[in-house]
Amino acid sequence: MTDAPRASITTLYQQLAADLRRRIVDGEFAVGSTLPAEHRLAEHYGVARETVRNALASLERRGTLVPRQGKGWIVQSTLQTQGFHELRSFAQWAESRGMTPGGRVITQGHGQASVQEARTLDLAPGTDVLRVIRLRTLDGRPVMLERSSYAPWVIPTVESLPAELPSVVRAMEQAGITMVFGRHRIDAVSASSEDARLLGVRRSSGLLRVQRETFAKDGRAIEHGEDRYLPGTVTFEVDSSAGSAAVRRTMS
Repeated sequence: MTDAPRASITTLYQQLAADLRRRIVDGEFAVGSTLPAEHRLAEHYGVARETVRNALASLERRGTLVPRQGKGWIVQSTLQTQGFHELRSFAQWAESRGMTPGGRVITQGHGQASVQEARTLDLAPGTDVLRVIRLRTLDGRPVMLERSSYAPWVIPTVESLPAELPSVVRAMEQAGITMVFGRHRIDAVSASSEDARLLGVRRSSGLLRVQRETFAKDGRAIEHGEDRYLPGTVTFEVDSSAGSAAVRRTMS
């Protein structure tokens, strides 16, 4: 890795941050340990110290590192952070943080809509829907299972997509279908046998679940689904202020 002119420094520090994050996740730098000094990192990567500082600051903003006076940079967490406003696209969120997203269809097939699917997708019970299970990865590591049930009007588009696709949202938009996440609910569930097999964990292990319902701009339902994340990979945060909030309170 070599240093670069000012015009490309953003890309360079993101590459450095991504590699440091990989080394932290791999266990080279454990939680609570101190990273090498900035000048050592600059020598190791062959970059300017300014680039190193930008990379470290980026990891600090994500909660991965924390600076300690007299000690340097301390590893605080191996978690990634994903805001509610970024739920729309897993791939675009990952790319914005210098990570490489991946997606692979595990199973895909038609079936009759369940009561819950029919209610969410505004269909008559028993209407044909397309169910897809995708394994999602970050930098080649499995992190999430994505289960989706699609409304009839988008089935031809979904069926035309490649089995391996980093961004379903982007592909749908290119086909003229713009997704808007209307509702999402977050809780914890135990891994099923299928979850355990595909994510490489023990059955009944705890997983973070995000249930979602997506809609097009014209209000038509697109998808009913849920994502199950491995623990220790992704966290979610809510940004709020006196004038606005990422989520709003509703009556149940």
